[in-house]
Amino acid sequence: MTPLAHSARTLLLTSVMIVAGCEVGPNFQSPTAPADTRYSPAPVSQTAGVSVRGGAAQHFDPNRDIPGDWWTLFRSEPLDRLVRRALAQNPDLEAAQAALRQARENLAASYGGLMPTGGATLQAERELVSGAAFGQPGLHQTLSLVTPTLNISYPLDVFGGAQRQIEATAAQAEYQRFQLEAAYLTLTSNVVVAAIQDASLRGQIAATQDIIADQQKALALVQSRLNVGAASQADFLSQQTQLQQTKATLPPLQKQLAQMRNQLTALTGELPMHEASEVFDLAHLTLPVELPLSVPSQLVAQRPDVRAAEATLHAASANVGVAIANQLPQLNITASLGTEATGFTNVFSPASGIWTLAGGVTQPLFNAETLLHKKRAAVAAFEQAAAQYRSTVVKACQNVADTLRALQSDADALATQVAAERTALQSLNLSRSQFQAGAIDYQTLLNAQRTWQQSRIGLVQAEATRYADTAALYQALGGGWWHRTDVADTH
Repeated sequence: MTPLAHSARTLLLTSVMIVAGCEVGPNFQSPTAPADTRYSPAPVSQTAGVSVRGGAAQHFDPNRDIPGDWWTLFRSEPLDRLVRRALAQNPDLEAAQAALRQARENLAASYGGLMPTGGATLQAERELVSGAAFGQPGLHQTLSLVTPTLNISYPLDVFGGAQRQIEATAAQAEYQRFQLEAAYLTLTSNVVVAAIQDASLRGQIAATQDIIADQQKALALVQSRLNVGAASQADFLSQQTQLQQTKATLPPLQKQLAQMRNQLTALTGELPMHEASEVFDLAHLTLPVELPLSVPSQLVAQRPDVRAAEATLHAASANVGVAIANQLPQLNITASLGTEATGFTNVFSPASGIWTLAGGVTQPLFNAETLLHKKRAAVAAFEQAAAQYRSTVVKACQNVADTLRALQSDADALATQVAAERTALQSLNLSRSQFQAGAIDYQTLLNAQRTWQQSRIGLVQAEATRYADTAALYQALGGGWWHRTDVADTH
């Protein structure tokens, strides 16, 4: 091929690229979803059940969807009211919403990188000209020069660097969108769990107060028996010690309840003085029994943290293209149109018009391999984001597996606590009868009282744990954000 033909071919290819354009770097594809259909070697279909409040067996359905307002499944009007107030007032949520708006405005601004830019200038000069430079030393003249100009610059995105930058910015906006979804999910889950803990502490306090009342009656009985010589001073002191020890457990529970009330108030964006008016009772909560169980391939599309990690990976992929484009020639077209006259009155005369049209190509040559290393850094950032995405998927599946195991364990623990509480109560009643008959000593009765006290509190805690871990499952599965309309899915 002759040099002339080669030059013609090069010019032709360059012209085609200018017209059509191209995008260097990898074209992003979403990572392949996990093929697993379960979260444990053995299939999970339901939990155990027991005939007690909050003890129904829970069933897992892979085909069941998650509502956007999943907390309403607990059938508590105060809980629903509190969650909605938190969604309306929580400052962390407002910050996440503002971050999303900022990201979307940055995306809208980035499209300007594909469009021509222009500006107008007006330059006015007045100067004294000396004729000495032209061999006429006696010539001195004052001149005015007015130059209005319109300047236009159009960087040709031949290799798609600007388009890749827009792609990266769009991925960053998508990341902020799912950060907002994660903030919604975290907030609603925290409110629900805090409300359940509020109910649990109230239940434990009520149970402790019942136990104290029962022990006070027992102390009065021992006092009366001591007065007639049927009981010893040691028996009286033992019962009194037992009563005081039970009373000592009450202040820590009350402290925890007060702190939980502060947390609920803070979640609604209020200061502690404006405590939330809603109070909760386990008896007024309904345990959801038909639970969703998304398979891992669905989970990666539902979890906000996984979607955010995918958006980060997408941005890193686009940045590789940006780094490659920066190594290639940069083409730019500039134009200016204006007039140049010796006074404002002559600015628009036909003979004063001026214009320029220029094209330029810049090819980086000597930069100490800076651009090469930046490209390698972009590739390494992409590899890092890919590894972090896989880690996020693994942790998400682990989270669901842990929650499923917890729900199974919770059901077994509740059944055990129900049996333990019933047995402890029967043992206490029998010990009272035997003590009154003189068949056992008072220490045996005290041990029965202590066992019943522990089992009564343990039953309340086991019931609350089932509710809390049920809420944790909805959180682990993504919380149904795809059914909400309060975050617009547009850019």
